[in-house]
Amino acid sequence: MKRTISSLVILGGLIVSAPAFAATSAPANLLISATVITNCTVTTTPVAFGNYDPVGPNATTPAGDKSATGTVSVACTKGASGLRIDLDNGVGLPASRRMAGPGTDVLNYDLYVDAAHATRWGTGAAAGGGQTIPNSVSRVARIFNVYGLLPGAQDITAGVYGDTVIATVNY
Repeated sequence: MKRTISSLVILGGLIVSAPAFAATSAPANLLISATVITNCTVTTTPVAFGNYDPVGPNATTPAGDKSATGTVSVACTKGASGLRIDLDNGVGLPASRRMAGPGTDVLNYDLYVDAAHATRWGTGAAAGGGQTIPNSVSRVARIFNVYGLLPGAQDITAGVYGDTVIATVNY
């Protein structure tokens, strides 16, 4: 014959019966884990030079140089280190940047990490390097300026010119 021990609890005027336990098992640990991955996202705003006049204001070099600024925004996992932003050369030759235009004409330009256009923004550690950026202290996006320079004295056909440069964050 089995005996059940129960207790009676009164809740809000109701009598509730709950079983009473005579023994418990030995405790066991339930392990909980997760892996936080290092990840970065990158977004950009364009470098838009606007109108270029090879006969008038942009006819000479360097007086006719034209500059513009865009941005690269980087958000990485907190603690991400060894970060570098690379900008490829777009449709240009391996070592130069060019915007494609009408026919076979191209409009030469370049991108820099500084407003003085002294340090070219390269691609890859072996190819002049990108911009090394500080380790991530939070997941909040950080914005880095991209300074474009369109040299004057380029004898080119009228029309729309463009290029697509790929921004990559290496970590």
